[in-house]
Amino acid sequence: MDKTAVFLDAGYVDKVLYYDHGNARVDYGMLAQEMVAPNELFRTYYYHCMPYQSNPPTEEEKTRYANKHRFITALGRLPRFEVRLGRLAKVGVNVDGKSIYVQKRVDCMLGVDMALLAGKRMISNVVLFSGDSDFIPAIEAVKREGIIVTLWHGGATADTHASRDLIQCCDERKMLEPSTVEKITRQF
Repeated sequence: MDKTAVFLDAGYVDKVLYYDHGNARVDYGMLAQEMVAPNELFRTYYYHCMPYQSNPPTEEEKTRYANKHRFITALGRLPRFEVRLGRLAKVGVNVDGKSIYVQKRVDCMLGVDMALLAGKRMISNVVLFSGDSDFIPAIEAVKREGIIVTLWHGGATADTHASRDLIQCCDERKMLEPSTVEKITRQF
């Protein structure tokens, strides 16, 4: 059976779940299994950043950070699941006075991990959930190694459209459908 690695650009996944699926809360282990079926899951890699905290952090920032930390810790306990964290940098303020934040290191970590697994022949398939064309060079390198790349993406709303170039670059494409979200929604 073919081994498949799942790469989740979690900032984008959050956006798709929020805008396309009413802020659905999903079981990430079940999501990974849906994404690789019928192949065997090698591992799921989840890339994100912890929330920004000013110095000193506000009470709201502390609460948001603690909640995210609990969530990240729970994800890290899932079988064959690895959490990889970048850093969130405050880069300015928009015209409405809202802070602007940018993820650092996340895209690079994802691309490097994807290329290393492919180069070492540890996997035969990659499933990427993203909308970002920055991953195209890594995808092209992986495909040169003979790996099949499947893109999962959003697109039910204008806020979640994946890059056209990214869609074209991948071997296979799948939009996250409401029926899939319904199957993997967390039951409290």
